[in-house]
Amino acid sequence: MTWEQRRDWLQEGAELYLVSTAAMETLKSEELGSPLEPITSPASSLPGGPAGDPLPEPPPEDPKENSPTEKLEQADPPFSGTGLGNFAAVLGQRNFLLLWMGQVFSQLADKVLLVLLIGVTSKRFQPEGASISGWVAAVMLAFTLPAVLLGSLAGVFVDRWPKKAVLVLSNVVRGILVLLLPLLLWLTAGRDLWPGIPLGFGGLLLISFAVSVLTQFFAPAEQATLPLILTRRELLAANSLYTTTMMASLVVGFAIGEPLLTLAERWVRAWLPGWEVGPELLVGGAYLLAGSLLLLLQPHEKLDSRSWEAPHLWEDLKLGLQYIGQMPLVRAALLQMVVLYSLFAALAVLAVRMAEVMAELEADQFGVLLAAAGLGMGIGAFWVGHIGRGVSRRAWSGLGSLLLSLALVALSWTERKLFPSLAWIALLGCGGALVAVPMQTLLQEETPEHLRGKVFGLLNNAVNIALSLPLVLTGVAETYLGLSWTFLALAVLNASAGMYFWSLLNREA
Repeated sequence: MTWEQRRDWLQEGAELYLVSTAAMETLKSEELGSPLEPITSPASSLPGGPAGDPLPEPPPEDPKENSPTEKLEQADPPFSGTGLGNFAAVLGQRNFLLLWMGQVFSQLADKVLLVLLIGVTSKRFQPEGASISGWVAAVMLAFTLPAVLLGSLAGVFVDRWPKKAVLVLSNVVRGILVLLLPLLLWLTAGRDLWPGIPLGFGGLLLISFAVSVLTQFFAPAEQATLPLILTRRELLAANSLYTTTMMASLVVGFAIGEPLLTLAERWVRAWLPGWEVGPELLVGGAYLLAGSLLLLLQPHEKLDSRSWEAPHLWEDLKLGLQYIGQMPLVRAALLQMVVLYSLFAALAVLAVRMAEVMAELEADQFGVLLAAAGLGMGIGAFWVGHIGRGVSRRAWSGLGSLLLSLALVALSWTERKLFPSLAWIALLGCGGALVAVPMQTLLQEETPEHLRGKVFGLLNNAVNIALSLPLVLTGVAETYLGLSWTFLALAVLNASAGMYFWSLLNREA
């Protein structure tokens, strides 16, 4: 007898049993005058089928009739209402606190490492009187190339490997690579890889590339771990903290990275005269500390028997792409994140030109303008977490897109004035956070556990590929149109994309 026949037979038996039982109870009630208790469901009246077999599990619900989003809206109350209790609740959980602290040290190490590599390049390899731009461009290429080539592939492996192992090893190995940098420079001193290119610089590029490769594994594993240690209603506050921390590390890392490295060098020289390893000890130690904290993590992850098999890369990538194609909410969130980061890439190009035309700044001080965007994004992320889930995701998305467009229009009027521009750029960052945090949360909520690595890997890959287009087109547009018209064009493009995504989220929700 097949399972379907057995299930139908059991259901028919249950109905016959209920009919006969109800008839006998009715006769008894008429004879004895006792009230009849209503029979509500087969499960309450029939504990088991014939021969003591338990009833089969009910068939799964149709996902089209009751989607995860609808279940969440119906059964999941707003998380902690509003206020700072949202953040206190997630920080009070040991697993999240460990993951968040690991992110803090890892993010700071990432930002300060770039400052360290540029400093080493300037001190050891830049010829006297020559421009450093070409050397820095090579370092930046070594950092960005793995993100373009390996973002999606890393997500495939993350879905098959234990997330904790990926988090710990990616930080520990990055720390070891940074600590090996002084030894590599000492061993290659005075040797050339190519005429005019020192061998040590080639080793520095190799370490930069390897660290970036490991980062591609760390990023999707980190995002895929959050839903394992938190409930769905806690994810919004957690992502708000993560975005705030990321923006704070961006500002702090680039702002005080050089003073921190100088202080570390002086401190190590005081204890170990003649040893110039202070900056490497600082950055490598931060990676190792992050790995040590994540070693205490207990995500309680359940891996299937295929986890340790060699992945079928193309089939697994197709699986992730098919899921994104079949889920409009996931697709809308992913595309909106790509548009958002492309917009910030364009801002990074335009900030250099803005600093050049402002009387108060020099061209190489464009970081002041980008720091304002980071500050605004941190404030916006904190605001989203403070309000909690009292505002729908599509409302956050619509408001964020509106603020982005308003800030871009205002910048077209004040691009030569420092303080008004700082205010509008901060508003731009705030609007970006209002889009990024809810969309990141939506991706975590709507993606099954066995696909999260693939989806976030594809997101990282798409973002890094999309960043290259505005880096090229924005400079060309500014050359021919000027700052004002370029900002207006970006405002129109963002408004159009924002209205499309808002209508899509509204229709699907």
